[in-house]
Amino acid sequence: MPHRRRPRYAGKNPRRFEDKYKELDPARYAADVAKVIASGKTPAGSHRPIMVAEILEVLALQRGDLAVDCTLGFGGHAREMLARLAPGGRLIGLDVDPVEHPKTTARLREAGWGEAALTTVRSNFAGLPKVLAELGVGGADAILADLGVSSMQIDDPARGFTFKSDGPLDLRLNPTRAPAAAEWLARVSALDLAVALTENADEPQAELIARELVASRTGAPITRTRQLADLIREILRRSSRRRDPEADDDGVRRVFQAIRIEVNDEFGVLDLFLRNLPYCLRPGGRVAMLTFHSGEDRRVKHAFRAGVSAGIFSATNDEVVRASPEERRANPRSTSAKLRWAVRA
Repeated sequence: MPHRRRPRYAGKNPRRFEDKYKELDPARYAADVAKVIASGKTPAGSHRPIMVAEILEVLALQRGDLAVDCTLGFGGHAREMLARLAPGGRLIGLDVDPVEHPKTTARLREAGWGEAALTTVRSNFAGLPKVLAELGVGGADAILADLGVSSMQIDDPARGFTFKSDGPLDLRLNPTRAPAAAEWLARVSALDLAVALTENADEPQAELIARELVASRTGAPITRTRQLADLIREILRRSSRRRDPEADDDGVRRVFQAIRIEVNDEFGVLDLFLRNLPYCLRPGGRVAMLTFHSGEDRRVKHAFRAGVSAGIFSATNDEVVRASPEERRANPRSTSAKLRWAVRA
């Protein structure tokens, strides 16, 4: 076979996503992937599972147990759970994302996990009771839910989750379900947008940003990620000439987060899941939940503590569990993660 030259890209820092992230093709660029990991970053298009050891300790999985991974994602947590459940155990993996779900299913099948050990279902985790009923399962011994957005979604500009690369303003976890972020932003009122920015992201300039964004869309619809990011930066710069560019980017992140949460009804889905959760666990069953947002963590904490008070749960953690300093250094995306658990009475 003739030698295949490594592709050369124009310029030191290529702008195209496909050129910049060579780790998307690990078979050809294993050295590049190793460098990315060694630098404490996550290779594009992949996801590093967070607090694996802590989650496994909380769930206390045994051989032959039936467990549920409500947010299958890249399959990192699922791999470790499957190893603990074998032989004789079963893992049910849910994911709402029609793009990543089949990829992860294929990845786990290739790793040797057949139908007897692994059942994957494309479903929002709020639909867990229906999934269990359709599979003829009365309850699970362990349930894991890793909330938020996966690295694969963030790293793909076509999904519209990042403003670092230009793409359509989408932000949907399930891109087949309307509305996309651009559609929602085109019709939301300034008041409702301000409420979303405040409740979903604690944005201190919520009213200003909402008012200016709604005014600006009359001239041209906001349909691209960089277009929205540039508008937010301009609004913040006009409000104070002494603003720090990094602070402006923090504002951009908060706006993107707030819109994403609203478009996907993430808090509504979480509230429904928490209401149904106890009835999806067998007596003595355990649940572990990873959150990355104060609004998520607050809901989980209140639900677990209320469950203990009502005798539905026998125990929960008073102090939130965080990633170790070593993990935070190796994987900065773990910094904001909070782990809470509960045991079914």
